[in-house]
Amino acid sequence: MNILVLGSGGREHTFAYKIVQSSLCKKLFVAPGNAGTAKIATNVAISVTDFAAIKELVINEKIEMVVVGPEDPLVQGITDFFAGDNDLKNVAVIGPSQEGARLEGSKEYAKEFLFRHNIPTASYQSFTESTVNEGKQFLETLNAPYVLKADGLAAGKGVLILQDIEEAKTELENMLTNKKFGSASEKVVVEEFLDGIELSVFVLTDGKNYVTLPTAKDYKRIGEGDKGLNTGGMGAISPVPFADDDFMNKIEEQIIKPTVQGLAREDIDYKGFIFIGLIKVGDDPKVIEYNVRMGDPETEVVLPRVKTDLVSLFKHVSDQTLNEINIEIDPRSATTVMTVSGGYPEAYEKGKEITGIELISDSIVFHAGTKMEHDKIVTNGGRVIAVTSFDDDFRKALVKSYNSIEKLYFDKMYYRKDLGFDL
Repeated sequence: MNILVLGSGGREHTFAYKIVQSSLCKKLFVAPGNAGTAKIATNVAISVTDFAAIKELVINEKIEMVVVGPEDPLVQGITDFFAGDNDLKNVAVIGPSQEGARLEGSKEYAKEFLFRHNIPTASYQSFTESTVNEGKQFLETLNAPYVLKADGLAAGKGVLILQDIEEAKTELENMLTNKKFGSASEKVVVEEFLDGIELSVFVLTDGKNYVTLPTAKDYKRIGEGDKGLNTGGMGAISPVPFADDDFMNKIEEQIIKPTVQGLAREDIDYKGFIFIGLIKVGDDPKVIEYNVRMGDPETEVVLPRVKTDLVSLFKHVSDQTLNEINIEIDPRSATTVMTVSGGYPEAYEKGKEITGIELISDSIVFHAGTKMEHDKIVTNGGRVIAVTSFDDDFRKALVKSYNSIEKLYFDKMYYRKDLGFDL
């Protein structure tokens, strides 16, 4: 079948890398794609939220399956757009309905869902500009540090964790009154801080059945030792060493099952990925957040470990027969290290030539922010290239990734050299 992947990052290059290995894939399109996807698929210069142009492409190229990478088109309702269009309703879309996507599109909605289904999470309250003073009073009832979350989508940067109560009150005002994160912070969720170690669990569901994909841990801060500004992610490790069988059993019984059953009970159409951001507090898991798609750069370590044909998995999702397939996972560890543009996550330059990719043989190179320009691969984003490696344990895999990165070059290239320091 002809398949379309929507998106342009490392996650989408990883999807493309797995999809073209499937005998079920006849032709693969990626919109808009990057320099990496251009080598294995047909890139199409269409925005992921231009539904009319996507429809035209799907019809013209006889595309039978659309895999949605980023959250924006899901939150804007692309799945409903396909379901409600006579020309598109038979196309399989891997991604939840607009209602399901609210789990990521609204922090408040997600919190309410978690409480409704008795899924363990931090206590919280929500505030708007008109209740900013109540928000400041609520902060007084909490112990430091203070967690402020913009309710809407803020590209992974809308969460502040602050030690000082006065700074927390000032930032709450900045978010609500001065719209620090634009419309995303018209409402802010203030919640108790959970102290522990984080991990991500990925689930693929057809709305009734589910398969649990490998666990991963990503590193969000730009600086070593998890210091500095939040980024989209500087690297990831899979599996997470501390997520043993007992802990995974707790996650399944207390979090995964009630999440999938809760979506079904509320009649929310959900065929796609659920990314559950968790924290281990003592010996117990608690939910920090939901995302309604695969994470990036976690995808670059999770999907390469999935040995089962990915398109076959997606067909089972579309047919609601995931219970009929056994998923096979590579037992080895995978690590990915993200190289980023100098200055990221603040101002950075694009258009820097990237060299050395063809010299890398021990690792898989996934393009994130790249494009072709005059037959050269150049930087086209903050996060540029992810380098993924396998080995018996994550430390050995990291050594491979770092050795491979030494062959890469672009002006002002930066990457963290301490991934796994907390494991």
